[in-house]
Amino acid sequence: MSRLIYFIADLHLSEERVDISTCFFNFLKDTAPAADQLYILGDLFEYWIGDDDFNALSNSVAKELTSLSQTGTEIFFIQGNRDFLLGEKYAKRCSMTLLPDTQLIDLDGKQALIMHGDTLCTRDVDYQKFRAKSRTWWWQGFIKCLPLSVRRKMAQNYRTKSAMSTALKAQDIMDVTQSEVEKVLTQADCDLLIHGHTHRPDIHHFTLGETPARRIVLGDWYEQGAWLKSENGQLELLCQPFGKN
Repeated sequence: MSRLIYFIADLHLSEERVDISTCFFNFLKDTAPAADQLYILGDLFEYWIGDDDFNALSNSVAKELTSLSQTGTEIFFIQGNRDFLLGEKYAKRCSMTLLPDTQLIDLDGKQALIMHGDTLCTRDVDYQKFRAKSRTWWWQGFIKCLPLSVRRKMAQNYRTKSAMSTALKAQDIMDVTQSEVEKVLTQADCDLLIHGHTHRPDIHHFTLGETPARRIVLGDWYEQGAWLKSENGQLELLCQPFGKN
């Protein structure tokens, strides 16, 4: 029996972008309830400083996701580079299941490898060094011990530095490395990869040896809602302009 599954990523929700959160909540109320499963592949929030940071936006997101789960839609989440500190406590508040960095799932009998996608950008050496450090237990433990006010200021500073750094980097450095794509698919014995992070929605076709393969990149939500629809073995990238239901 075919299942309807949606994939989203890179919403970068923040209090400053009410248009994004409004579009997201409309998606959860009007579109997502028809789905059997919803996969959120990272960067749901612009930044996340810990599950102990209770605020109006995170509370609203938890409420709306829980409401969606009550319609029967299963919700899964993979941490992104902006919200990698999002943990089991907040996932439970949202009634969603926290997944590891990479996960194999079944799409109507076909295996797909899903991830946020930041690990594929191996040419961005500085970021990969930061990622390796920030995923250690000791680094995260230290950060979580800091007062919320300090963590919030650190996150804001990081956002500023990240924007400046991104502006100076060549576009190809911030895109995926094809050899890494082929490596992870080969290791997973899979020919379909779905990810976000690069903000370049597209369906890429290539070969793994003699096997046809696909890499599907999810769109960001900066200017419109964007999701991938999987149904009856068909995969389709869809979008919805802000202000339209």
